[in-house]
Amino acid sequence: DHDVDYLFGQVAIDKPFVDWSGNCGNLTAAVGSFAINNGLVEAGRIPENGVAVVRIWQANIHKTIIARVPISNGEVQETGDFMLDGVTFPAAEVPVEFVAPVDPSEAVLPTGNLVDTLIVPGIGEFQVSMINSGIPTLFFNSSELGYIGTELQDAINNDEAALARFETIRLHGAVKMGLSPDIETAQRSQHTPKIAFVAPASAFTTSSGTDISQDGIDLHVRALSMGKLHHAMMGTAAVAIGTAAAIPGTLVNLAAGGGAIESVTFGHPSGTLKVGASASLADAKWQVEKVVMSRSARVLMEGNVRVPEPVV
Repeated sequence: DHDVDYLFGQVAIDKPFVDWSGNCGNLTAAVGSFAINNGLVEAGRIPENGVAVVRIWQANIHKTIIARVPISNGEVQETGDFMLDGVTFPAAEVPVEFVAPVDPSEAVLPTGNLVDTLIVPGIGEFQVSMINSGIPTLFFNSSELGYIGTELQDAINNDEAALARFETIRLHGAVKMGLSPDIETAQRSQHTPKIAFVAPASAFTTSSGTDISQDGIDLHVRALSMGKLHHAMMGTAAVAIGTAAAIPGTLVNLAAGGGAIESVTFGHPSGTLKVGASASLADAKWQVEKVVMSRSARVLMEGNVRVPEPVV
């Protein structure tokens, strides 16, 4: 019952390696538009004007994602007035729904705990909420890591010692989370898990110089991807954020004020992002029905890549 299969490979920055262990949430928004533009969706499912509902099978994580792509005169509408912080131009809004991002047979909380203690030899002990939704993510309190939560890219990406420390913590988190049996194995995957830190809402200035008031957000979240602080927020990590916020007692939920939360607007280096999640507790186990956020997508370039035949 899907229109298109979507398989994502994360190309390593510093080595000849492709990581197939997870999804890219931001690219997910473009899958629906690409599928329509390239004839992968049945013509009968595309209205002349309105919204085309594209059912995507995410082949890395075996999950369903629904993209609602705006259509104008039978073609994908790319222009609009929807502004997504971290994206330069306004565009048409593409709501993306991650359906049951955690299978009932899987555990949203890998250890069963809302908060665990992660011991990292030579670095310290940290409180961490480990969330398996969208993409496996480790959430820490910014204060325990020595940050205030409003940091921009330069504060971390220009600090090689900090990046090395984050990577060491991430590797130990991968083992604690059950993703890898040991540190050596964990080193083979830069893509998963992600590592993020949270802080209560406070006023801050974005990387573009925009002032965001404390009342404009529910909490701060900063996340690293492929060894660097992301300039905004990864889509899959936003799924994990929405999920964690909806589960009372996680570090994300507590940073957002605690209690029952259906959606949060969080601050990131480029601005803010709102994500909603539906989660429920059944038989002492948390289940996630869906996570929803809005993205945008447009064609950036078109061309050909010529790959020579291998020399035998």
